[in-house]
Amino acid sequence: MRSPPSRHYPSDVLTTQECADFLKVHRSSVYRMLARGAIPAFKVGSDWRFHKKQLIEWLERLART
Repeated sequence: MRSPPSRHYPSDVLTTQECADFLKVHRSSVYRMLARGAIPAFKVGSDWRFHKKQLIEWLERLART
């Protein structure tokens, strides 16, 4: 039995590079924020991942301060 054709859906989970692109900062800036615990993230194995919704909420909180 064949599996249904794959559809491309935009991911709500971002890689470190995608997070940097989303925030319009250099990837090393994302790593500095991670080291300080300043950005919401989680690990998958040894790789960091970011929920786009949490990043948006985090940015909104920063804008209010």
